[in-house]
Amino acid sequence: MAAAVLADDEEPSLNLGAGGLKIGKGGVPAKYAGLIQEAAEDCDAGLSAAVLAAQIQQESGFNPRADSGQAQGIAQFIPTTWASSGIDGNGDGKKDVWDPEDAIPSQGRMMCKLLKTAKKHPEYNGSPIELALAAYNAGWHRVEQYRGVPPERFAAGQTYHYVEIIMAGVKRFSDEGGTSSSGWTRPVKGPLGTPYHARGGAWSSGQHTGIDFVVPTGTTVRAVGSGTVVAAGPGGAYGNQVVIRHADGHYSQYGHMSKVHIVKGDKVKSGQKIGISGATGNASGPHLHFEIRTGPDYGSDIDPAAFLRNRGVKL
Repeated sequence: MAAAVLADDEEPSLNLGAGGLKIGKGGVPAKYAGLIQEAAEDCDAGLSAAVLAAQIQQESGFNPRADSGQAQGIAQFIPTTWASSGIDGNGDGKKDVWDPEDAIPSQGRMMCKLLKTAKKHPEYNGSPIELALAAYNAGWHRVEQYRGVPPERFAAGQTYHYVEIIMAGVKRFSDEGGTSSSGWTRPVKGPLGTPYHARGGAWSSGQHTGIDFVVPTGTTVRAVGSGTVVAAGPGGAYGNQVVIRHADGHYSQYGHMSKVHIVKGDKVKSGQKIGISGATGNASGPHLHFEIRTGPDYGSDIDPAAFLRNRGVKL
């Protein structure tokens, strides 16, 4: 992909918090915010909308007519990559690299595929999103070649700095806050502990299916979003747990609680107290285990930190 940077669209500044995106002057042009958010949410690997926005800024400066001579459109696809990875995002019967309604969903799908591949290589140098960005710029074969983000000596530093610039630019496009204006919030006040997909023998799947918040027993646990309680009580290795179904079809799960204050069938609001943390079930000490799932049961997990950040929640 190209790395041309053009001027921002001049629009009134709006902090609308659409999926954690800052919209308007200095942020994402309003006409593209929905496309970027949808592209991120369509990825079940925890792709951040702010990452996609920072990537588009670096690729084209949000210019749908950008043409480097080698790459085209708002997401700067080269013709061969567009032929294999471009999709008809708006369903009008054709895939058009110059149409953001096709190009942005295509960018999101390609990044999602690369992110899933990157997550299979924790031994590589760089985080999964950094590896995905490097592969978007230079191809996955270069990531394999260098077992990580290609070093600065590769291609005069183009890929190295491409990743560096985008990661530094994510904050610019994020509408951060403890509780986002889109209605999502943190489950507890406390630092993060064991991350998502950490590996080890402590988990039956061989990897951690959520994130942990390091908090003492008795810490208030709150629903991260409004929804309906589908499970509340003993949950095997999770100890006392709560599972909430949200309007967008996702489920949030809270484990190892010492007390649960709601029951199955209850309607809860974002930020409502649902119980207190503890160390019940398979827990080596007090903490809150938190998951986001695509279904109510174990095994349907996605990256919960990315999910909340995509919705404007600061962790």
